[in-house]
Amino acid sequence: MIFQFFRRTRDDPSIASLYGTIVAQARAKAFYQRFGVPDTVNGRLEMILLHVVLLLRRLNEEPDGAPFGAPWGQAVFDLFCQDMDDNLREMGVGDLAVPKEMRRIGEAFYGRQAAYTGALASSDPQVLVEVLKRNVLEGGEGAEALASYVRAAGQVLATKDINELRQGNLGFPDPADMDNRLDNGTDYGAVVSKDSA
Repeated sequence: MIFQFFRRTRDDPSIASLYGTIVAQARAKAFYQRFGVPDTVNGRLEMILLHVVLLLRRLNEEPDGAPFGAPWGQAVFDLFCQDMDDNLREMGVGDLAVPKEMRRIGEAFYGRQAAYTGALASSDPQVLVEVLKRNVLEGGEGAEALASYVRAAGQVLATKDINELRQGNLGFPDPADMDNRLDNGTDYGAVVSKDSA
């Protein structure tokens, strides 16, 4: 399902690779078993949204007019929308209700994009924790660990050049390893910077 393309992306396997990597990462068991993300349709959607936002944030750092910056971001977003549409139909949502559900998903995406981008730009690390509590964890525990993961994932993406991204090599941290390092008091961001150098 995630490899169904719009006309402008179907000939570029890089877009499918990027989106496939996002979906696979969003399904990592540690998010649901250790970080407290609800293992529900909405919980899994939130994790896909989070990783799409992280990738688009990285692609937007490419210079204006770069062929693999904003245009790729749009293509990934288009594929995300197509995947959500397909999933809704497979779940039995009727044709008349799909557009309404897609509007809801679109509003959620843009809201999350603004919230996560603002939180990651903030000098106060607690801002991201609160945003994740509200949007992903339904006020539950695990927000500190998830926030540390998100910051580490953003740092890793920032080290990737466009050729690595084209191959689907996003280098997301293993959330299970992230959780272990937090338990041991390791500064994961420092490890990422060292490992990526």
